[in-house]
Amino acid sequence: MNTPAARPPKIVPLTPIEPSVHFHPIRKSVHAACFAIFVALPFFDVMRFDIPRQRFYFAGQALWINEFGIIFFALMFLMFVVVGAAMLYGRIYCGYLCPQMIFSEASVSAQRAIGRLVERRFGFVRGAARQRVSAALWLLAVALASVGLAFVFISYFVEPRDLFQRLAHLDMRTAAGVAGGATTIVTFLDFAFVRQRFCTTVCPYGYLQGMLADDGTLLVKYDDPDRICIECGKCVRVCEMAIDIRDSPDQIECIHCGDCIDACADIMGRLGRPGLIHYTWGRQGAKRLVFVFVLLFYASGLAVAMSMRQPVLVKIAPDRSKLYWVEEGAIRNHFRMTLANRTPTNAFVTLSIDGLNGARLVVPENPIRLAGGQEWRGEFAIAAPPTLGRGVNPFRLVTRTDPGGTEDRQSMTFVMPATPEGR
Repeated sequence: MNTPAARPPKIVPLTPIEPSVHFHPIRKSVHAACFAIFVALPFFDVMRFDIPRQRFYFAGQALWINEFGIIFFALMFLMFVVVGAAMLYGRIYCGYLCPQMIFSEASVSAQRAIGRLVERRFGFVRGAARQRVSAALWLLAVALASVGLAFVFISYFVEPRDLFQRLAHLDMRTAAGVAGGATTIVTFLDFAFVRQRFCTTVCPYGYLQGMLADDGTLLVKYDDPDRICIECGKCVRVCEMAIDIRDSPDQIECIHCGDCIDACADIMGRLGRPGLIHYTWGRQGAKRLVFVFVLLFYASGLAVAMSMRQPVLVKIAPDRSKLYWVEEGAIRNHFRMTLANRTPTNAFVTLSIDGLNGARLVVPENPIRLAGGQEWRGEFAIAAPPTLGRGVNPFRLVTRTDPGGTEDRQSMTFVMPATPEGR
């Protein structure tokens, strides 16, 4: 009796799953945008400190040091954005926006690319010599990049055209030149040798984020309740910080870049299964409301302060070192005046008197011309006839600023002798 042959097991074909989101290309696009913004900000006066001129440029406006209120709201707004992002989104800033991480990854990528290029072009050279050529070319690239990055960084504190002239003349005597040279050296050492180790040894942001995080903060989490992980190790190989996310989602080295999410989704997707690593957002409703409220508070304060800002600052104060002078049959009071043109174009300030009958201005020029960014300090006098009322006479000093036609009326007092014979 013949026994029927055993049937081979039925093979069910796997249906690969294509990940819905690839985080790595998104992150690299954000890196490119951040680099462009980093370079553009100082050159277009979007945000930079001009230390030699004592100016703070924000949103194209040149804020003077005496406009501390606006500077305070601007800095608090930016600081709260970073801190609030740590509370809600964890280390997303580190993985997507941090300049240190962006340039460190670029350095690593450049080293790999140069190594591959040398391997192709200098394949006839022995291994050790080829490695030395590759290392020399990479260090040269890092050195040139360090000069460029240092120039952009110092441009946040020194006017870029002025800084370029210093660089062209290899200036190493002034503070800007010394700072540029020191920044170049530090940048080279950082991106040639330190790189991502900076994030786990020097940078305080990771420790700050650890103190601000709670159960609702974003995490990158490995979740495998059915134990179907095939131990391929790709999530470890692609990690820029060289950690194993399967050990814990709370590792301080994790920068939430999402590369391990892509790696796991790719491998498990080929097996017809979803990835085992994903972003976990938690419950953040209340925190988000508080974050939005505080953010709106600082943004509103900044908007109000900017709207109340005067393009041309006019400060006038009476000179009471002597109450009055008698000159040419008229009674004179002296005043001190400070003008500051906060715009890049020429401005004109015209003075006039309201409410002081028969009085006239004694001023070298009226209107007073101010070049863009110019500050002017001086004195002027008001001469009144002896027939003006005795004692203290209130009046208004009117200043008109052009272009724009803005008028400002400041209440002042004019001091006359107590008696007609008073001197």
